Amino acid sequence: MRGGNENVSSQLDVAIVLAAGEGTRMKSQTPKVLHPIAGKTIIAHVLDQVKELKAKEVRVVVGHARELVEPEVKSVAPAANTVFQSERNGTGHAVQLALADLKATGTVLILAGDTPLLRSETLAEFIKAHADSNNLVSVLTSQVPDPSGYGRIVRDETGSIVAIVEERDASEEIQLIDEINTGVYLFDIAALRESVAKLKTDNSQGELYLTDVIADLKANTGKAAAILSYDYTETLGINDRSQLAECAAIMRDRINDQHMKAGVTIIDPTTTWIDSTVKIESDVTIHPSCALFGTTTIATQAIIGPRTTLNNVIVGKGASVIESNCTDSEIGSQSKVGPYTFLRAGTKLAANSKAGAYVEIKNSTVGEGSKVPHLSYVGDATIGSGTNIGAATVFVNYDGVEKHRTEIGNEVRIGSDTMLVAPVIVGDGAYTAAGSIITENVPAGAIGVARAKQRNILGWVLRKRSGTKSADAAAKAGATEEQGS
Repeated sequence: MRGGNENVSSQLDVAIVLAAGEGTRMKSQTPKVLHPIAGKTIIAHVLDQVKELKAKEVRVVVGHARELVEPEVKSVAPAANTVFQSERNGTGHAVQLALADLKATGTVLILAGDTPLLRSETLAEFIKAHADSNNLVSVLTSQVPDPSGYGRIVRDETGSIVAIVEERDASEEIQLIDEINTGVYLFDIAALRESVAKLKTDNSQGELYLTDVIADLKANTGKAAAILSYDYTETLGINDRSQLAECAAIMRDRINDQHMKAGVTIIDPTTTWIDSTVKIESDVTIHPSCALFGTTTIATQAIIGPRTTLNNVIVGKGASVIESNCTDSEIGSQSKVGPYTFLRAGTKLAANSKAGAYVEIKNSTVGEGSKVPHLSYVGDATIGSGTNIGAATVFVNYDGVEKHRTEIGNEVRIGSDTMLVAPVIVGDGAYTAAGSIITENVPAGAIGVARAKQRNILGWVLRKRSGTKSADAAAKAGATEEQGS
């Protein structure tokens, strides 16, 4: 089954998403449908695809952790209405509640809230096949390598669907069937309303099964069809952490494939994880073991990785970020970051700037062409253009109570191992001497020197460390104890 979503809006009247389950097999305090996958919650993926179908009304049945699930539903699909299922008495009961005050007629799509891999294109083709065949009910099915845990599709000798049998109620013969119910249905609303009202709890779970509606409608000469999906991975649901990881890996491969087809080079797709919310231009190269999260955007010709994590980061054209961890930051065009660099929230690197090896920057702006090459911490600072920050420099921004800012001008040269004790200003063109502790402003064009005069105590090693290798080496070089007396 393949196709697009042309004219779907005229064929779909209502969509019902079932998201009331407790998800006990997840063994988590987080509701199952709120677990993240590729930058969105599970239910957000489902609702985003449902929105593409342009149903006239969307209803989401919620239950467990309602106070957490409902805000997510409203955030993703503001027009959707939620229906509360206080007692989880099965999918049939959930649909009864969703239909209770529904005045719409026509076609209703019902699907689970834990199937994040379903595409709107597949659903659209399913809707089209249902409408073209004038079915009263259609079930989306899949043939899977391991059908364990799923309801089985039972067909007659003509290939028509007879019933859906839940695994707990299935005979050994039926359990051998590899065609499973995906939990995606299309019904005529009037027929569904009449049939679902007749459901009974005479099954191993003591619940109202929506699947029993199929046999009821079929028995009453309703036209029913089981429509096979061409890609079973789309219909995979999530019930535990193992299935979450399986779906995440499929989503990863799908996202990476889309980027590569759009002109992005991904050296090792199996170790590259990219959220569905990330945007990457063509001619970007991503090396192995990278993770790109959130609202990250990467401009053309940039080089990312290896072993780099970006979370809500803007990377400019031609920039490179190597073996680094960056979050909520901006990296200007042609800038260089890494290796082993940590860019924290609020960092902004202008074009052609550098944050080199073992550098941490937080809530700071580094001007165009400026460099923080290595072994430094820059916190709560503004650095002008063309400035160089020497190795092992620390911007001392915290006095134990409050944070303070440091301002560094244009074309400044900060000597290695300088402590800049905020609040402090270093003017344009100024220098600081290596090893200085700068506590006062340095005017433009001046050099700040804040260190004690060096004093050499001659003969000290021979007197205080006699018998050591250092003393032997000093003696061979001509040192004597009397030198220091």
